[in-house]
Amino acid sequence: MPQPRSSMLLLTLLTGLFACSPPNEQPVQVKLRVLETSDLHANMLDFNYYSGQTDPSLGLARTASLIKAARAQVQNSVLVDNGDLIQGSPLGDYIAQRGLAEGEIHPIMLALNTLDYDVATLGNHEFNFGLPFLYQTLAGANFPYTSANIYCAEVQCRPGVKQGEHLYPPYILQQKHVIDTQGQPQQITLGYIGFVPPQILSWDKQHLAGKLRVDSIIDTAKRLVPEMQAAGADVIIAIAHSGLGHTGVEVDPMAENMVYALTQVPGIATVLFGHSHAVFPAAQFQHLPSADITQGLLNGIPAVMPGRWGDHLGMVDLTLQQNAGEWQVVSAQAQTLAVFDNATQQPNVEADAAIVAAVAEAHQGTMAFMQRSIGMASADMYSFLAQIQDDPTVQLVADAQRTRVAELLPPELQDIPLLSAAAPFKAGGKLESSNDAEQYIQVSQGPLSFRNAADLYLYPNTVVAVKLNGAELKDWLECSANQFLQIDLTSTAPQTLINLAHSSYNFDVIDGIHYQIDVSQPSKFNHRCELVNASANRIVDLRYTDASGKVYRDAEFAAKSFIVATNNYRAYTGMFAGTGSDKVVLELPDTNREALVAYIEQQSQYDAASDRYLSAVNPKADHNWRLLPLKSAVQLDLRFKTRDSAAAQQFIQANNYWPMTKLSSDNVGFAEYRLDLQVAAPAN
Repeated sequence: MPQPRSSMLLLTLLTGLFACSPPNEQPVQVKLRVLETSDLHANMLDFNYYSGQTDPSLGLARTASLIKAARAQVQNSVLVDNGDLIQGSPLGDYIAQRGLAEGEIHPIMLALNTLDYDVATLGNHEFNFGLPFLYQTLAGANFPYTSANIYCAEVQCRPGVKQGEHLYPPYILQQKHVIDTQGQPQQITLGYIGFVPPQILSWDKQHLAGKLRVDSIIDTAKRLVPEMQAAGADVIIAIAHSGLGHTGVEVDPMAENMVYALTQVPGIATVLFGHSHAVFPAAQFQHLPSADITQGLLNGIPAVMPGRWGDHLGMVDLTLQQNAGEWQVVSAQAQTLAVFDNATQQPNVEADAAIVAAVAEAHQGTMAFMQRSIGMASADMYSFLAQIQDDPTVQLVADAQRTRVAELLPPELQDIPLLSAAAPFKAGGKLESSNDAEQYIQVSQGPLSFRNAADLYLYPNTVVAVKLNGAELKDWLECSANQFLQIDLTSTAPQTLINLAHSSYNFDVIDGIHYQIDVSQPSKFNHRCELVNASANRIVDLRYTDASGKVYRDAEFAAKSFIVATNNYRAYTGMFAGTGSDKVVLELPDTNREALVAYIEQQSQYDAASDRYLSAVNPKADHNWRLLPLKSAVQLDLRFKTRDSAAAQQFIQANNYWPMTKLSSDNVGFAEYRLDLQVAAPAN
């Protein structure tokens, strides 16, 4: 088996190093530990603002304890953050809504400043609140930011940054004073280079259009890494807010996920990455070509990705050796450290007091912010079944989006059927940990607060509407249906229904039409909506009924025009059929969460005189979609997992569309159920 390029290069270097070393003279070596946080998403504390309880499985306060312990074990270390820092939890939303006074330091930066970060880069979610807020936030950091592939596109972006210039330094060279293995002082020039997905221009178009330019990650790396070497960088550390990406020879230069390709760029010593919220190295990636999960190597290069929300710390241990005045990596080990032990269900570390103190005031403000009353609900809204059947949490969001778009749709579009697309954002994650088991919406019947609205809609997306035809609409749904694994109608063995490779936030349900999903058929698209089987057909009985009662099916449906209310991320990416900037017909400044709050307040009708709500919002799912009943000569054993709790079991018993039987529970908070699709379905 041929060796990876970097492994062969390392062998050559080592041979040369030892050949050049005088007899009995030990080469100079330095042990350097590189620590990484990524995708903290404003989770500074070990606290769940939706449940109002401490959560020991997440938060920078816990990660900080790992950082301090890891530093104490070695003489030489550096710490970096890989972005998606300021958005993603209610604390981040609270500060963004409240705003920062002139000269005020963002509480998140107050927290990070206690840890003496060496450098950081930007994630895609840094741009969610607009550029002025981003500039003001980053100004409070006592560490520098680098972002190699973002350029200013307007006359002046911020003081000192003009059109055509990098928004933040493309790379940073830092002189690091270290102690070698013989106890002697040495100096190494560390080069840091950061990257962000080019797709930010689509995802946050309302904030960035005409203001920024974002180039290819891989093309930028190939151009700037040699420049960094020429400028004196001894060790180059790539901080890529990007996932693994394609492992083939042909790579789209503008792809979102580029880490595998980055590990093949000569001169990069290690890659610290994130964005996709996974943990690397891990067994799930052992199938990757040229991957060494034991050492944490990709193509011979150490690489690490530390999960999400502070649940892990990334750590790369490098052994550097000097030869003829140059430093080379002669060995490396990449790994992650967890704040919580899922096997024992016990925390590995306690919260760091300095982080807790740094955000104490913001935490109290967030608690008050979340308690603001917005209305009443006539029924429970739980997402325990959101991946199996039509769901009240998704239904409510879809209704709110459609209501808001209907109010502002231009007259020339008002005769076109208006639909709404929404997805279950919280439906158990990857089903791997107690943290995942908590990732369900649990909003009970009765009074609703802003905390509940934030739980129902996690992200600060904005309301956008697209115009498309029925054929495109069907392919949109075909991609969503990739969430289900194909069922073998001849097998009596247990078969899992949910495809965990397809994120639940990409399982769009489109309300206002009727359809069924045939899980016995192959998927037409993969989880990226890339065509894999042109003849596949999972979406069946697709139809639209107009106000007069006329039903559109087949060719009539395919030719008919529709408007779909959705969010800016979905509308502008172009990933799903019928989306993309050329399809957008309405773009609102309202966030989807604001539309949801307005809808709940409107439906609840608060009466100030009596200080009570006169009505309540009804979140009941209309079951406009369902799984197709299956016909088989054998008894099928179809299974799915959801939350294991008394509330979940009661909700499932009261709301299951299909017969469901609880089979077992695991040690991280999930229950496995059997689903019977071989019975007649209730009428729509």
